[in-house]
Amino acid sequence: MKRSGIEEHRGSIDKCLDSVSLHRGYTFDMDSKVKPTARVLLGITGGIAAYKSAELTRLLVKSGREVTVAMTAAAREFVGPATFQALSGRPVFSDLWDTRPDNGMAHIELTRTNDVMLIAPASADFLARLVHGRSDDLLSTTVLARTIPLIVAPAMNLQMWQNPATQRNVATLKSDGVHVIGPGNGDQACGETGDGRMLEPAEIMAALDAWAQPKSLAGKRILITAGPTQEAIDPVRVITNHSSGKMGYSIAQACADAGAEVTLVSGPTHLPTPFAVQRVNVNSAAQMLAAVEADVDDADIFIAVAAVADYRPATSAEQKIKKTDTGLTINLEPTVDILAKIAKYQRKGAGKSGPPFCVGFAAESEKVEQYGAEKRARKGIPLLIANHAQSTFGADDNQVTLIDERGADGATRLPRMRKLALARALVAEIAGRLNENSDGIVIETLLT
Repeated sequence: MKRSGIEEHRGSIDKCLDSVSLHRGYTFDMDSKVKPTARVLLGITGGIAAYKSAELTRLLVKSGREVTVAMTAAAREFVGPATFQALSGRPVFSDLWDTRPDNGMAHIELTRTNDVMLIAPASADFLARLVHGRSDDLLSTTVLARTIPLIVAPAMNLQMWQNPATQRNVATLKSDGVHVIGPGNGDQACGETGDGRMLEPAEIMAALDAWAQPKSLAGKRILITAGPTQEAIDPVRVITNHSSGKMGYSIAQACADAGAEVTLVSGPTHLPTPFAVQRVNVNSAAQMLAAVEADVDDADIFIAVAAVADYRPATSAEQKIKKTDTGLTINLEPTVDILAKIAKYQRKGAGKSGPPFCVGFAAESEKVEQYGAEKRARKGIPLLIANHAQSTFGADDNQVTLIDERGADGATRLPRMRKLALARALVAEIAGRLNENSDGIVIETLLT
């Protein structure tokens, strides 16, 4: 059988990384603990949120996954099976007595040929039926007969969600090993606002990806900076750089996927906040430092991915500077070195003391490994991750080199890959090192 796009993509990464041994014997193996999600059984129950399941199906297929849809009778009242058949490119199942499987047992075959079962939306009624082991239609019978993990995305009215019966049902499902994602908060079809609405399709995709990742940073609190800073010349003009924030946001997502509690201090970007990440927006280097210092006491790991401007105007004009025929001279002064301050910071959080363990990133335009090794030694940090500036700014992929106490001669080069995949590789390395050092880890980067 032909492999799906996601399997082919994952396989190509495996080949690149099979021989990559990281520091002190850590070998990054993308699939060693990652739960498979290449084949998804998507269950759809009755509710207005069923219309979102069409977009969810499209996104799942776009990601390279194979999607099989199973619907309840109530779900078919909201969206027809033909929609999901067209989007998935596969037959849709809804009848317990469906004879298309060779053995006539669709409720058995559907979970034997898929990796994970995702029910979105999962109505209050369906959640209750799951708790009591009901099996009076195809979808509920399939859940009861499943041999694969189950994820549910609740969707219902605010009062239905808050009802003690629903809360008891959700607690029971969680204790039974069912993974519950959401619900979200916002406007509802009934006209009310609050908890109960199904997460957006993109959020469900992010939650599925996060669920699949090994929880190597579970219980850790991570503080990350990302994006550029802006240093005001006047109310209109600023000094900034080409940072897009993509690498920092990818690292934030990878850390959250690994089970960490993540706070992202971000300079100005157009990127959406990563799933399950708390975001603090800032503009200048001084504001970024203040935001970092406000949270660093309780942080286990600090990852400074932001491309902080090196200089700022010594004075900022209160009004717009008017253009003239003569030149303009701006006196610049260095901005604060956030890494230097945090590397010497004495944390005051419970059970924490001393400065964090420091790691650095460097974006160089030439002699990447030489200059990276020199920076690592100059900063006095155990690990530096270097990359070529011209090929990373604004790009969706990147290639980096890990430099430790062995210097440029002992550098480890990772293959070029998409930034989220790269971020997950780095998180695996960080988690391994963190297990050897109880003081935490600091990462600084000039990546975008």
